[in-house]
Amino acid sequence: MELLKVFGLFVFTAVVEIIGCYLPYLWLHKGHSAWLLVPAGVCLAGFAWLLTLHPEAAGRVYAAYGGIYIGVALAWLWMVDSVRPTTADIVGVVVCLLGAAIIMLGPRHA
Repeated sequence: MELLKVFGLFVFTAVVEIIGCYLPYLWLHKGHSAWLLVPAGVCLAGFAWLLTLHPEAAGRVYAAYGGIYIGVALAWLWMVDSVRPTTADIVGVVVCLLGAAIIMLGPRHA
């Protein structure tokens, strides 16, 4: 159950980070309002805070989070940008998720 909680927190953290980066993209590249920078800043601050909620050492959390982030980013690509991931994208995500699992589930030395 703890593993599911950590995975869910990683996924939520990734979504918050992506929104925090996507909103400025909408302003800079799509001509949307500069006011989008306000919720973007809130999201990016929330992203940083969410990463502190993990019980592991910060470096290990950041490393494992990177694998989850890649998977969520490709899901975003598909669901928001309407671009279907390629086979290479999917294989890459699987490799990254395996790496994240090894980092988070591997033995620890005191």
